[in-house]
Amino acid sequence: MAYIVGITGSAPMRAEPSHRTEIVSSLLFGEIAQIVDEANDFVKIKTVYDGYEGWCQRTQLVGISDEQVSSSTKDLTAEFTNLVEINGTEMQVPFGSSIGLFTQGKAQWGKFSLVYKGAVAKPNAALFTKDYINHIARTYLNTPYLWGGKSVFGIDCSGYSQQVYRFFNKVLPRDAYQQAALGEVVGFLQEATCGDLAFFDNAEGSITHVGIMLDAENIIHSSGKVRIDKIDNMGIVSADSGERTHKLRIIKRYL
Repeated sequence: MAYIVGITGSAPMRAEPSHRTEIVSSLLFGEIAQIVDEANDFVKIKTVYDGYEGWCQRTQLVGISDEQVSSSTKDLTAEFTNLVEINGTEMQVPFGSSIGLFTQGKAQWGKFSLVYKGAVAKPNAALFTKDYINHIARTYLNTPYLWGGKSVFGIDCSGYSQQVYRFFNKVLPRDAYQQAALGEVVGFLQEATCGDLAFFDNAEGSITHVGIMLDAENIIHSSGKVRIDKIDNMGIVSADSGERTHKLRIIKRYL
């Protein structure tokens, strides 16, 4: 199967091959996907990282070889925005973009010659400590909520937890209900530690929201924007309004 890579900072992945349809996820710069189908100006892709499918505009993608895919690393961009040169022009790409296809800061994707001179983050489960979790999670603070978003330019709740965990070489599926199906249950809120994920349900009992525990009393999550709020046994209480915004369903730990 043919492979492509995202050539823009963040390419919307849509439910159908039309700009008018729902954005279901995003393909960040450097992220690899397989081609599933094609229709006019759109290509249906399946991401290698989490197996998510959606339609991207053809001009936001570029083909790469099987050999490039097999030799790629898990390296990520380490700053809030990161400078990449493409055929001599400059582009900023977001925190957590993949640079696993670069060798000594250079890459060749089809007709595109790329250069990256910025800081590199190397995902490692051994880095899953309170201080580094806080560093990665808080980098996204005040990022606007965006359905289907996965970057500091706009992010949804499950995209946020997935991207933060990516820095620790911990692979989470794309949607909150999928993430809730994994991990070990934390029996009591008071036992929650930094990095645990808390999940919240709606009136019908469906998991609709996820956030990252900073400790047993505080949670960071994407709701309106990436924000830090209080949490108790009932759920999230907005630090701004004092109102309860989400009903707690379960807390999970991923070892």
